Amino acid sequence: MMDILWGGPRDPELNRALALWCAVQIGLPRPFEEPYTTMGVMKDGTVVGVVVFNNWQPEAGVIEMHSAATTPRWLTRPVLKAMFGYAFHQAGAQMVVTRVSERDSRLLRIFTAYGFDHVTIPRLRGREEGERIFFLTDDAWLSNRFNARERHPIASKKTVEDQYIG
Repeated sequence: MMDILWGGPRDPELNRALALWCAVQIGLPRPFEEPYTTMGVMKDGTVVGVVVFNNWQPEAGVIEMHSAATTPRWLTRPVLKAMFGYAFHQAGAQMVVTRVSERDSRLLRIFTAYGFDHVTIPRLRGREEGERIFFLTDDAWLSNRFNARERHPIASKKTVEDQYIG
């Protein structure tokens, strides 16, 4: 069984620790810039996955999501429900965006299965590597097979502080 814990303004120390864990796992050259909200996934008291929600654009209803894990088994249905529940129901986003190397065929398969569309931009990661920009709308999430039992409307928008920071 996986346990989910949330960082954010209520626990800034945990929020920073989870974001740093994710950045190190991904190999980012610098830490995420605040503000962001994190979701950690634990198995037997050890972090096995982290999601960082950042770059919230309330005018457009778009939030960016970054994730890393030490095992592919971390993405259980309850974890997916919590991850996209935060983005679409709590934050009130209408679209989630994530960026991945064009060389990552495993994530291409996974994100496509979840209902993400994508575009590939050559050289976005430098002269020798492009990047896929994946995007998932609330409508696509509500209609995909992972969400078949959760056919409820998306939450209405709240204040920016409640959506993204809190």
